Amino acid sequence: MRERLEALKEEARSLIQAAHDPEKLKQLRVKYLGKKGELTGVLRGMKDLSPEERPVVGSLANEVRSQLEQWMEAKERQISEALLEERLKAEAVDVTLPAHPRPFGGIHPLSAITEEIEDIFIGMGFEVAEGPEVEWDSYNFEALNFPKEHPARDMQDSFYITSDILLRTHTSPVQVHAMEEREGQVPVKVICPGKVYRRDDDDATHSHQFAQVEGLVVDRGISMGELHGTLEAFAEKMFAMELETRLRPSYFPFTEPSVEMDISCVQCGGNGCGMCKHTGWIEILGAGMVHPRVLEGAGYDSERYTGFAFGMGLERIALLKYGIDDIRQFYTNDLKFLRQFQSL
Repeated sequence: MRERLEALKEEARSLIQAAHDPEKLKQLRVKYLGKKGELTGVLRGMKDLSPEERPVVGSLANEVRSQLEQWMEAKERQISEALLEERLKAEAVDVTLPAHPRPFGGIHPLSAITEEIEDIFIGMGFEVAEGPEVEWDSYNFEALNFPKEHPARDMQDSFYITSDILLRTHTSPVQVHAMEEREGQVPVKVICPGKVYRRDDDDATHSHQFAQVEGLVVDRGISMGELHGTLEAFAEKMFAMELETRLRPSYFPFTEPSVEMDISCVQCGGNGCGMCKHTGWIEILGAGMVHPRVLEGAGYDSERYTGFAFGMGLERIALLKYGIDDIRQFYTNDLKFLRQFQSL
């Protein structure tokens, strides 16, 4: 029986070494080590052995079983590694091939304009103030000298949520919040950028949603001359050129006197062209001295303090600065249009 076990071991070793796939190795495991395998068949004959031979043959059979299992495990690892190597070769990636380019984004032109305006006014000592886009009627209108039945409310057709709450029509309410937070202390020197909403038909120059930047200064002895000087300095920095400016009388309920500021055309230098309708001038913002009622309502003594305020549409400034002729291009997410501003 010992000879049979040795012969079985050598036979199995030869077949195991010749196996080259997992299925063949599985068949050999069943053939030699399974419940009905050849090693089990040999062991069944131990009943015919003498009591002295049984322990010796049993020990040899265990050694053979152990050896076969070791060979099969080693072969299994070898086959697995060989298959993995073949798969890696078949799936190899040439890392020297050019990759698909990943597109880079860029800042939106309106965001670039906002940041540039903020930088200019911060350089003049202003702070940036923010406020809610959903606003109380009392802040959006009444605190700015728009009584309930005031006809000037018709200038700003509004999106009302309730009779007392609406989407803000300008960022002027932020100025009121800023004054109230300071509880009558001066100086107040803030700009208020943000989105505003009005019921308007969208076209090349109008939108139901747009962006504004408004500014406010309150202190002792503030004059119209300081307002003009501040806005003139802003315009020259914004458009990076020397400009002529002029103030024209206008009307806003929250300022008195009120003005609109024009600059010499940034395209033709004031000589007259299609952009300025051959007048040489372009309107860029509205401004004025803060109305005493607005100051008093926010807790400031209008006999001691004066102030000026101004407001401009960001889209209008962007149209002039970048030579764009349709406000709707800012909101259509046209990549061909937006890629022009990737260097901003």
